[in-house]
Amino acid sequence: MKYKVIITSNNRNVINQFFDNIGQRLDCISSLDRYEDMANHIKYVQPDGFVFYLNGENSDALKKYIGIVNELYRKKVPVFVIGDAKESAKFEKVITGVKPNMVDKSLPYRNIEEKIARVLGDNKMAEDNKAEAERASQIADSAADAVKEAERILAKIDAAEANKKKHVLVVDDDSNVLKLIKNYLAGRYDVATAKSGKVAMKFLETKTTDLVLLDYEMPEEKGPEVLSKIRANIKTKDLPVIFLTGVTEKEKIQEVLSMKPQGYLLKPISMMKLSATIKSVIG
Repeated sequence: MKYKVIITSNNRNVINQFFDNIGQRLDCISSLDRYEDMANHIKYVQPDGFVFYLNGENSDALKKYIGIVNELYRKKVPVFVIGDAKESAKFEKVITGVKPNMVDKSLPYRNIEEKIARVLGDNKMAEDNKAEAERASQIADSAADAVKEAERILAKIDAAEANKKKHVLVVDDDSNVLKLIKNYLAGRYDVATAKSGKVAMKFLETKTTDLVLLDYEMPEEKGPEVLSKIRANIKTKDLPVIFLTGVTEKEKIQEVLSMKPQGYLLKPISMMKLSATIKSVIG
């Protein structure tokens, strides 16, 4: 991988020699050592690194680099200073508060180039790792937020379910009984009524209920026949059923109990007993 670097010096020949001897790892662009030129190059080139090739500058000459070095550090562009020991020490003395990468100018050009490329590669890797860590953190935060939102929605659903009334279907051919039971249960349950087993089965084809209160004696189909149909349907086979009946004959009672209903209440119905029985079955 090649890295873009800007190089500046007070001597054009120094820059030309640098250009003539490197190029395997670095893609170089020269800049005059004026602040405006260097700043424009940084803005439009967006280099991976910036090289100051020193050539005997005195302290006053180095001071003009202070602003541009600070700008480079603000933009997190690595700074390289190529010079001898005396020049490098003077650069660090004049331009304080930053830590440039010092490169000995006596090294062969290929070594200088390799050193600059290695630092830029490490810098790129560190930036990539930081960006990856930030992306991972953002993903983790997004996932955590999604989990929290899902938990909030589930809690809302649970609360709605908890507050939702259970449904009761009352099946009886006596309108007065239907009205009496519906009025009594309406405060605690959603109540639907059916005047026959046929109407009740039609209801269960498209709707659901939590409990069926089923009269024993009805014209056309009696309660046990309706219960048989309920148990025979895979959708309703586990539906709780409580019989409401005035039948007291032992044989009929035994017939119904053999079908395992969830309750069997005699008429006239005690509303308190009805309420307690429903509560014991569906809450």
